[in-house]
Amino acid sequence: MQLFLNTTSPFARVARIAALEKGLAERVQLVWSDPWNHDPALLAVHPQLRIPVLVTDEGQAIAESLLIAQYLDQISTGPALVPPTQCAAVLAQASVGYGLMEAAFAVVIARKYQGTEADASVLGQRRLAALGRTLAQLEQTPPRPVGADFSLDQITVAVGLEYVRFRLPALLPADAYPRLHAWLEAARQRPSLHATRFE
Repeated sequence: MQLFLNTTSPFARVARIAALEKGLAERVQLVWSDPWNHDPALLAVHPQLRIPVLVTDEGQAIAESLLIAQYLDQISTGPALVPPTQCAAVLAQASVGYGLMEAAFAVVIARKYQGTEADASVLGQRRLAALGRTLAQLEQTPPRPVGADFSLDQITVAVGLEYVRFRLPALLPADAYPRLHAWLEAARQRPSLHATRFE
């Protein structure tokens, strides 16, 4: 299998962590790609020119990190990323973490191309408001502590928080979100999270 990714995409990081957690590191070849420069290799496998994309052993190209994680969960053994007995709860929390990544990524890209004035637009205000609400909710109800397993909800929230801290640190001050910072520090000890840290 091939996983098209880069080192700064939170979505690609979720897919890579899923592969590591499912013990598939040796079966997944990492293909470093830059979608912003119209990478021809990436375009050859998927028309949307986005990462991540997983090309299966059968040649099927799966985009979107949550779909990739579900596929990897099904083809391998070991603890489930979405435990069947907790499916709804895990997916509900994973959707919050994924939404955090989407909002933060949108803010970063808008600022990259439009400058900080992008924050004053209607869309900019909506993105920042969504970020604020999501962080406040997670502070009130942090994910389950990271233990022997690392499920999809914990993965998405951890990556989302790390991405905010990496790209938008002013939005995640430790004094405003002490429970989240404590949870994230514990989660960062997970080998898969440490091995895929943002660069």
